[in-house]
Amino acid sequence: MPNFLPDLPEARIVEAVSRMPGNELRSGKFDSAESSAALVANAFGWFLDRPAALPPLPGVPAGAVEAVDLAVEMRFPWSGGRHPWLDVGIVTHTTLVGVAARRYEPFRPAKQTGFADVYDRPVWGPNMARYTALALELIAGTADFRVLDAAQLVKHSYGIRTRAQKRALGAVLVYLYAEPEQWASGKPVDRALQARHREEIARFGKTVAGDDVVFVPLSWGDLLWHWDRVPALRAHVAALRVRFGDLG
Repeated sequence: MPNFLPDLPEARIVEAVSRMPGNELRSGKFDSAESSAALVANAFGWFLDRPAALPPLPGVPAGAVEAVDLAVEMRFPWSGGRHPWLDVGIVTHTTLVGVAARRYEPFRPAKQTGFADVYDRPVWGPNMARYTALALELIAGTADFRVLDAAQLVKHSYGIRTRAQKRALGAVLVYLYAEPEQWASGKPVDRALQARHREEIARFGKTVAGDDVVFVPLSWGDLLWHWDRVPALRAHVAALRVRFGDLG
């Protein structure tokens, strides 16, 4: 059993993390000092049994939280093939929020997600035209994203949009990212890569602005700053900072 922070529903977290593709618990990746999955599980796992205690995420147009889940599959409108998994799913009365969390991944050697022709289907609707245009550029190799995994984010948006539409909810994709100063080894993280990452995030957001799925970039540093302003969350934030160190 991983060493979770105190006051977390460990059994629920383990069940959630275990169902994600790649099973980081079994592979041992979850115990890595650079694990993004461990950070997400410890940060948002606290709210699984107390969703109303989760404050609205900064910049997210949504109301009071009704449900929080880890490792949520957001299926496309067909049965076969692979479907995207979001690290966190948040439901309010008006909105479905999918959180794609990253820690060190953008700064590792490039391993971009590709697109298959199967995504080029007329099922996303006219209000996803900007995401679809970007998907076509990614397929053609004309979109210049070297650090941000833009293809994966487009797939996430399609999955969120499909589920939100079925539930008659608004749809938001939160890209939750860290900007650590150094790797677990102590080696500095490349500042040029971090600057490129920020530029690509901003460009992605500008490209898809106006479509059904609202794209909201959010840094871990900003998220914890906001949580720390809530008295009931201060101990949780302090424990996260001790366990996971600098997040930017």
